[in-house]
Amino acid sequence: MPKVEKLLLSCSSARPSAHTSRTLIGFKSREQYMKCIKQLANFGIRPVKIFRRGRAIVCHVDSRFSEQLQSLARHPDINYIEPDFKIHAHGFVPAAENRSAGGGRQAWKSSTPLVKKQLRLSSRANARGEDDETDAPWNIKQVQAPKVWPTTRGSASGIGIIDTGIARHSDLYVTGGVNTMGGSSYLDDNGHGTHVAGIAAALGKNGMQPGVAPRAKLYAIKALDANGSGYVSDLIKGIEWCIKKKIPIINMSLGLSGENSNALKEAVERARKSGIVVIASAGNSGPNNSGGIDQPARFSDAIAVASSTRSGKTADYSSRGSGIDVTAPGSYIRSTWPGGGYMVLSGTSMSCPHVAAGAALLKSLNPGLSPSGVAKLLRSSAKKLSGDSSSRQGYGLVQLFDAASLSHKSTETARASKRTRTKSSKKK
Repeated sequence: MPKVEKLLLSCSSARPSAHTSRTLIGFKSREQYMKCIKQLANFGIRPVKIFRRGRAIVCHVDSRFSEQLQSLARHPDINYIEPDFKIHAHGFVPAAENRSAGGGRQAWKSSTPLVKKQLRLSSRANARGEDDETDAPWNIKQVQAPKVWPTTRGSASGIGIIDTGIARHSDLYVTGGVNTMGGSSYLDDNGHGTHVAGIAAALGKNGMQPGVAPRAKLYAIKALDANGSGYVSDLIKGIEWCIKKKIPIINMSLGLSGENSNALKEAVERARKSGIVVIASAGNSGPNNSGGIDQPARFSDAIAVASSTRSGKTADYSSRGSGIDVTAPGSYIRSTWPGGGYMVLSGTSMSCPHVAAGAALLKSLNPGLSPSGVAKLLRSSAKKLSGDSSSRQGYGLVQLFDAASLSHKSTETARASKRTRTKSSKKK
């Protein structure tokens, strides 16, 4: 069989054309990965993206050389070959006529026509300059976040928002970020990422609207463009950046529907093994998602989040299927928006940051919590929504105060057990 580097060279192109497609290629060994990069470079071909941790590259593959491509796919040194799939944000502008039901929607648009609809809050402020439980919006109260705030507001944790970026806003503080699409700025040119960030960690100062974890550190990872779309490889690059920076929580309010990406699955696995809590939205296909919930929410290494309404029912647009872990508010959620105002959006995109920020509160209370520990607490404390099956809501509506209480009890039990073992060993 020909060497893997020669096969790859035979069907790769230095630039995109009508005959090429972006393709993700994963290698079984680092040695073959390095050989292929070197061979391509010798012939002036630079991969679109390279992933050292994942031993993978993105190349422009020419479909006219299908025989060579098939041979490459069968090569024992190749882990996978797949299209560099497009992923999309899971938020939308809700249809006003369906507001009471938390129902209908409009297709996702770029931010430009939406800015005119910004909503501004009144300038109420309490003595501390931070909103208390009374001023928190309904969705923040519904997940019990304000009940946790007297103990922590999430300052000991950080959340990587892999999305369209985060815009400048007086109610948001961004600690850092990166653009994985080839640009230099992680500022939001769509609005979706800014909205997600506000739900997670808006500061809530001077009468403005607080997020679930108002003092958690926000990191903007821009992997989606002005239309709310991006490539799987951009998403993987963002995940690897979070691993490198040791960001404890990743929020992905986006998904890949009807396709399977081995490359994305392996990236989420690497994040989890690195100790990162990965939270992902289930999707907005409602009962029509015959393929189940979207990736990466579908992966066992991610916590999958469905969407509920203000009345405590699963939203009709929320994707159904096995693998959903918990539910959080997602219908008619007001949050931060580019330009300094606020916007109302719906979708599992809006549900996801409630859970990611909830994980930040739990990690702030107990920094030693593992990803599986966080998932277990969220599931065990969730409140079942009456009349909804587990395929719609998972374990139920997230209850953060109850989760924090469970964590405290577990910690105290472990300490008591340790003290008992210590006393026993001393007696011996």
